[in-house]
Amino acid sequence: MSRSRLFRTSSFRLALMHAALTGVSFLVLFGVIFLSTTRFMRHQIDDSVASELDEVLTDSRGRGVESVRTVVQAMAAHPSGFYYLLQDPAGVVLAGNLPALDPTDGVREWGGFASSPNRPLAAIRGRGVRLPGAYLFVGWSTHQLHEMERMVIRAFTWGLAASVALALAGGVVMSGRLMRRIEAVSRRSRELIASDLRQRLPVTRRDDELDHLSGSINAMLDRIQALMEDLRQVTTDIAHDLRTPLTRLRQRLELASRPEVDAESLRAVLAHTVGEIDGILEVFGALLRIAQIESGARPVGFVAVDLSAALSASVELYRSMIEEKGQSLSEAVETSLAVIGDRELLMQLFANLLENAIRHSPRGAAIAVRAMHTDGGVTVDIRDDGPGIPADMREKVLQRFFRLEASRTTAGNGLGLSLANAIVNMHGATLTLSHAHPGLCATVRLRCAGRLGIGPPGSPA
Repeated sequence: MSRSRLFRTSSFRLALMHAALTGVSFLVLFGVIFLSTTRFMRHQIDDSVASELDEVLTDSRGRGVESVRTVVQAMAAHPSGFYYLLQDPAGVVLAGNLPALDPTDGVREWGGFASSPNRPLAAIRGRGVRLPGAYLFVGWSTHQLHEMERMVIRAFTWGLAASVALALAGGVVMSGRLMRRIEAVSRRSRELIASDLRQRLPVTRRDDELDHLSGSINAMLDRIQALMEDLRQVTTDIAHDLRTPLTRLRQRLELASRPEVDAESLRAVLAHTVGEIDGILEVFGALLRIAQIESGARPVGFVAVDLSAALSASVELYRSMIEEKGQSLSEAVETSLAVIGDRELLMQLFANLLENAIRHSPRGAAIAVRAMHTDGGVTVDIRDDGPGIPADMREKVLQRFFRLEASRTTAGNGLGLSLANAIVNMHGATLTLSHAHPGLCATVRLRCAGRLGIGPPGSPA
C-alpha cells in the first residue's frame, strides 16, 4: 500500500485527530501544573520573606531607625539568601545589599540587579514596609523559581513531542493493519465478482467490527446465491415446461400446413393451438402475478375483508369440480370472520389451495374446509385424504415450478402453491403444510380485524 494512500485513509485522519487531542490535553495539563507550581513557590517565597521581615522588626522594635539599621547590617553580612534594603525618605541607602527602590508597601517583584560584576542579574521578590523616617524591604531571589519554570517547560515540550510522535506512529501502524484487512476484504470481493459467488469473505476470531461486517456481507452473499439458484431453477423449469407445448404447437402447425388437410381439420388444429397458447399465457400470467405480489406494492390498500364470505365464494367456485370427480366436500366456516387484506388475493389463495387438494386427491376423496377464530387471528384449514406430501418436500413445493412428479405428465405448472405462499407472505400470515393422517392439511393463519359487526366490510383498516 502506497504511503500517499495511507495518509488519505480515515484511520490515519482519526490518528491525527487523536494526536491533536493528545497535544491539547498535554497543554492543558502543562498549564495547570505550571501555574500551580509557580503559585506555590511564590507563596513559599512570600511566607519566608514575611517571616524574615517580622524577625527584623521584632529585633529592632522600639529602638528607632538606628536599631533597624544595625539589625539589617548584621543580617546582610551573613549570606542567608535574603536581600535587605533600608533607605531614608530621600532614597539614600542606610543599610542592606540592594540598591535604592521606590518606597512601595506590600509584595513586589522587580527585574533584578547585578550584586557583583561576576554575578548575573537576579530577579527579586519581596515585601516592603514604611517605618517612621525610613523604608524597609526584605526580598528573595526568584532565580530558582525561573529555573524550575524553564525545567517544567522543557519537560513538557519533550513530553508533548514524544506523545504526538507516538500517536502519529500508532496511527500509521493502526492504519496499515486496518487497511490490510480492508484490502483483503476488497480483494476477495473482486474475486467474487470476477469468478464464483460461492466464495466468502474471511472472518477471523477477533470478533471485531470488520468480522461483523464480513459476516453481514457473507449473509448477503448467501441470499444472493440462493436467489441466483432460484433464478436458474426457474429458468430451467420454464424452459422445460414450455418446451413440450411449444413442440406440440410446431407439430400441429406442420400438420395443418399439409395440402391434404381440409377446413374442418384445420379448425380443430387451430382450436388445439389456441388452447396450448392459453396454457402458456397462463404460466406467464402466474409468474407476473407472483412477481407483483412479492414486490409488496399492494399492502397499502389493505382493508377489512369478510373472510367468511370470501371463503364461501371460493368453495362454490369449485363445488362442481368436486362433484365431477366424485369427491365429497364438508364446510365449517364461522360467520362474520374479518381479516385485514385484499379480498381478490385472498380468494385466489383459497382457490389455489382448494384446486391443489382436488387435483391431487383420488376419486371419492373427502375434502374439508374449516375456518375459525383463534388467539389474535383467524385460522383456515383445507384438508384432504389424498396421498399427501412427504415431510422433506413440504418446503420445496412452495417453490416455483416444483412438482412432486418428476416426469411432469399430469396437468399443472407447479405455480399454484408458490402463488399461494406469495399471497400469504404479502399479508404477513403463515402457510403450514402438515400431515392430515391421511392426506394433507394446509393451514393459513391471518391477522384478525375483529367481528364485522364492529364496522362495515371493506372499510379501511
